Amino acid sequence: MAKKASKKEIEEIRKRFIERYKDAKTELNYTNLYELLVSVMLSAQCTDKRVNIITPALFKKYPSPKELAAAKIEELKDLIKTCSFFNNKAANLIKMAKSVEEIYNGEIPLDEKELVKLAGVGQKTAHVVMIEFTQKNLMAVDTHVFRVAHRLGLSFAKTVKQTEEDLVNAFKTDLYILHQAMVLFGRYICTAKNPKCDSECFMKDLCKTKESFKAG
Repeated sequence: MAKKASKKEIEEIRKRFIERYKDAKTELNYTNLYELLVSVMLSAQCTDKRVNIITPALFKKYPSPKELAAAKIEELKDLIKTCSFFNNKAANLIKMAKSVEEIYNGEIPLDEKELVKLAGVGQKTAHVVMIEFTQKNLMAVDTHVFRVAHRLGLSFAKTVKQTEEDLVNAFKTDLYILHQAMVLFGRYICTAKNPKCDSECFMKDLCKTKESFKAG
């Protein structure tokens, strides 16, 4: 059984991540809050690269919640059909836009409790939006963050929710930077298959699980 990271190790992990990724941003392309929210919703179980291919035409046809709320679902599905779970995402995007128009006067709320009331917006999506748009001190756990947290001994929780709580308790501050750092580190270095342990990893000496951990 791998050992959990010590307080000293946690601070070293924090230091290295911040030094390397202090200016990191999401790789999703957006120009405003509406575009960010839509992009994050589409990115669930889908790569940012794929989302960035889809969104130019999507935002051209539906430049604001007003147009999206009035969208014909089959036309929207056709625009996002190369994205995973596009049927559900299309329905949720239209419902989300209608709520924004009817309840929030066309302005997407920058409040976690209000964001999660929108169709297709769970806690993770709300956190990602607020981390990116407001640099809120929040953590969001996707597959990359989950994997990195476990390999570095920051959490051995079996659920995303508990892993998020473990990371918040471990780091407490700078969470928005650390979230982006863990996403990018997991996406390009600490990958699920064939992690770049010997060639690129700057956390190798702090890794608790080495090759024994298999990311789900």
